Amino acid sequence: LAAGGKLLVVPVDGSHWLSMREVLDGLRQKGHEIVVVAPEVSLYIKPTKNFVMKTYSVPFTKEEMDHTFWRTSQHVFEEGSFLERIVKIYEGVKNTSAMFLSTCTHLLYNKELVRYLEESKFDAVFTDPILPCGQILAEHLSVPSVFFLQQIPCGLELEATQCPSPPSYVPRVFTDLTDHMNFLQRVKNLMFELPNYFLCDIVFQPYAKLASEFLQRDVTVPDLLRQASIWLMKLDFVLHYPRPLMPNIIMVSGVNCAHKKLTQ
Repeated sequence: LAAGGKLLVVPVDGSHWLSMREVLDGLRQKGHEIVVVAPEVSLYIKPTKNFVMKTYSVPFTKEEMDHTFWRTSQHVFEEGSFLERIVKIYEGVKNTSAMFLSTCTHLLYNKELVRYLEESKFDAVFTDPILPCGQILAEHLSVPSVFFLQQIPCGLELEATQCPSPPSYVPRVFTDLTDHMNFLQRVKNLMFELPNYFLCDIVFQPYAKLASEFLQRDVTVPDLLRQASIWLMKLDFVLHYPRPLMPNIIMVSGVNCAHKKLTQ
């Protein structure tokens, strides 16, 4: 016999939520009590009968959010020189990151909602660590966390779990390289790695400051991510190259695919 647990879910909007929702439906069928906290303005996060939903206000409208996401996605397909595209992508990442950071800030400093979460006595936090807001809450509530993700920009998941990932041997995203590279390909791989440090400071450094203020102690984003109990990775070695994994990393490839019957 087993009893269902009480799970706090802190999702990330967009496609991240769509695959997470599939998992939550399965957990609910097994008897777990699920509480999802989400902003009042979102793309896809909507109430269902499978979980309790707690919302909090944010300082932007649905139209402003839609425009920010639309502009960011358009930059990927626009033509121009490499430098022009980098500048546009930088601006898009900066604007989107500011919106997500604002959302996280309004969650953490919503005293009424945080008091409810403290009193609810959750068994675990289930979150997507591409944005560390859920892990900040897990630290505040002193409960274990389960991560559900494909990957984090700049390879932060590899740093946090201490998985070996030298640029001389492990291909970076968007390089189209394999784990067998000649010298020039290794140089290219290293060049793709360099902008990551610059971009990730923009995205994640504000969360380190926010977490330090909220938790009242100095923390970094890798410090937060290291506290995860289990990493559920939406990967496999069929579409990705084999690489070392830590014991608390579990591959769950396929949960981000729609369940549809195929025709003959």
